[in-house]
Order: sequence, then C-alpha cells, then structure tokens
Amino acid sequence: MATLQIRDLHVSVTGQSGESQEILRGVDLTVTAGQTHAIMGPNGSGKSTLAYSIAGHPKYQVTSGTVTLDGQDVLAMSVDARARAGLFLAMQYPVEVPGVTVSNFLRTAVTAVRGEAPRLRDFIKEMNGAMDGLAIDPAFAQRNLNEGFSGGEKKRHEILQLRLLSPKIAILDETDSGLDIDALKVVSAGVNAYREGAGHGVLLITHYTRILRYVRPDFVHVFVGGKIVEEGGPELADELEATGYERFVTAGVS
Repeated sequence: MATLQIRDLHVSVTGQSGESQEILRGVDLTVTAGQTHAIMGPNGSGKSTLAYSIAGHPKYQVTSGTVTLDGQDVLAMSVDARARAGLFLAMQYPVEVPGVTVSNFLRTAVTAVRGEAPRLRDFIKEMNGAMDGLAIDPAFAQRNLNEGFSGGEKKRHEILQLRLLSPKIAILDETDSGLDIDALKVVSAGVNAYREGAGHGVLLITHYTRILRYVRPDFVHVFVGGKIVEEGGPELADELEATGYERFVTAGVS
C-alpha cells in the first residue's frame, strides 16, 4: 500500500526583511492508502505550508526532517518527479494559464504522469466520462485553464485532474473554500470516488467541518503553531465545530 511518511518536519520561509521565519516546527504524520486524514486549524497555523512543502514549492525551505513516499525520499525529488511518483496537490488558489486549454493541459499532465501519450480518441472519451461524473459541461474542455473560472469551476477542475491522474496520495488544500452547497456536494462526491480506488490516500486540509459531512475522515489532526497538537477520529471534528480552536491555541501559547 502507498504510504506518505512525514517525520519531524521543520520548514522556514524568508520574509521581506531577509530574515528566516520557521513555520513548521516538527510535524509527524503518516498517510496510508485507504485512509483519509483531515488537518484542521486556525488561519496562519501552517496547514498550507505543509501542503506546499510536500509538493516542493521553492518558497519553503525544509530545514530538517524527512518526507518519504513508499520509502523514497520526496525531498530529493524535483516537483515533476514528485507528481510522477504519485503525489498530487489541489491548490487553494489555482492559477490562470491563458492560451492553454483545459483539454491540452490535462492530456499533457496525463502523458507526463503515465509516461506515454494516450491515444487522442481514448483520452477524449476518458476525459468526457470524468467530466460527466463531476457535472462539468463538455464545452469546459476548450476554455483556457482557469481563465475566468468561478471558484466552483476551479475546484471541479482540480478534482477532474485528480480523477484522470489517479495519484497515490492526494493533498487537498482547502478544496471547500468558496464553494456553494451544490458545488461542495459535487466536489465531495469526486473525492469520495477517488478515495474508493485501490491504493489511494487523502490528506484533506480545511478550516471548517462542512466538507467533512460529505468526505468522512478516518483521522483528524489539529494544527496549531506549525505542529500537530491533537489527534483523533471523526468525533474530534465534531468537537471543533462545537467549541472551536481556542483551547488548543491557548495551550500552545502558554
């Protein structure tokens, strides 16, 4: 089974003043195929930093610790090598790419991950089937990537990528951000369909419990001050909904 293992991860960023600031302060986490882990915490706690550090964003400097996927050193890989190895990041704010259609982008991505270009006819059939499952208009394929997309369209496209690329571990950074209830249900159904596949694990980063009503986690981790301060099952998310993060933040400050 696919396993993403994070051990004692410390990550810093360089501020405008040129000084280095530590964001992650010793994160330990293991995500195995068949599991869904939810990371919850207040703004500024380091949740997105964890996601981007795993994906290889150059803004974040790993100062110590390890990240491995099936025993392979993720931190030694280039960004594209991480994707080919089976890591996927659905970004909170997907970027616009004018001049590149959704269809061309997806076929290029599939080719890079699979190691060979799928036959055009086969790819179009596969793409259209995945789009239908996410209630996406077929005309969407000919639009420029994320250009003029609504928040819901951007997030559906992220899940469309997830369905086509079928990575080992999917990291979803606030996929529920900006979604209305209908889009949330469609996106959640896409995540559930993905995680039912053999060999898939999910790391879901969110502020709120509403997506967890549709994507039920096996484990919930509370993130405060750049580290995990509490762990539990789905009931922990229900507790956070009722009481918030205050007791964890207070404990972290004291």
